[in-house]
Amino acid sequence: MLETEIKLRWAGSAAEARAHIERQGYQVIEPRSLESDQLFDRATGELTHGDQILRLRRTGPREGGAGATVTYKGPAIRERYKSRDEIEFQVSDADAFTHLLERLGYLPGFRYEKYRTKFATGGEPGIITLDETPIGVFLELEGAKSWIDRTAGRLGFALSAYSTASYGALYREFRQANKDAPADMIFE
Repeated sequence: MLETEIKLRWAGSAAEARAHIERQGYQVIEPRSLESDQLFDRATGELTHGDQILRLRRTGPREGGAGATVTYKGPAIRERYKSRDEIEFQVSDADAFTHLLERLGYLPGFRYEKYRTKFATGGEPGIITLDETPIGVFLELEGAKSWIDRTAGRLGFALSAYSTASYGALYREFRQANKDAPADMIFE
């Protein structure tokens, strides 16, 4: 599957963003939930150097819930949008899958968390996600390029507001300005 997306930084609160999205006719399709993401790579950084991602995502409370989603993302094409191959599947035992990855030489790396709410509207081929992160509020628009442009405009954003940066890249930038920030982008 080819994923095409952009991020938009929201200057206000998550509540303001949600109200704005809903005023534009979008409805919640997945309620607000905590996503805890763990990236994996070899000690050599082979995936990172190849612009690839191997991620294990747990959704819901930090304690409990053994299942998770595994995602592989291939090298990205970054122009106005970020597009990349994506393979996703569910695992029933996240801890066992983590041990398997470690046995294969993949080590845990950057960790990041966000509270995510997903929105859509009938008949449109895309999804808006509202992400509340430790470094601010972001909207992600995922879908066809023409849908992204129409939706960003409908939400009041210019093309110049588009970002193709990952949360890892955004957090590295944040840490340069905030030297005391922890190594991982997680909630206290």
